[in-house]
Amino acid sequence: MEQVITRFKNSRLSKILFVLSIFVFAYWRIGHIINVYHFAVVGAIFEILWFFMIIGLFGLPIVALIFLIKEKFSFRSLYIYTIIIGGFNILLMFSIL
Repeated sequence: MEQVITRFKNSRLSKILFVLSIFVFAYWRIGHIINVYHFAVVGAIFEILWFFMIIGLFGLPIVALIFLIKEKFSFRSLYIYTIIIGGFNILLMFSIL
């Protein structure tokens, strides 16, 4: 018998969105765990990136959902994982864990 191995066929955009969602998640977790204002330079960088991370926090899951709908809800897509990470991040932001 011949086994057919199916691979994930993800576009470059889905990989970019997935990596960005991980980066946004790490940014918010580090901001909650570590005192970023202990050093002035780190606090300044944190404040500069803050607005873009807010956009990413709420925008990435919406964009991923739009592209997931265009793919007709393929379960082998990275867009699903982007939505899960974004939703989990939003949940943690509002529950402040």
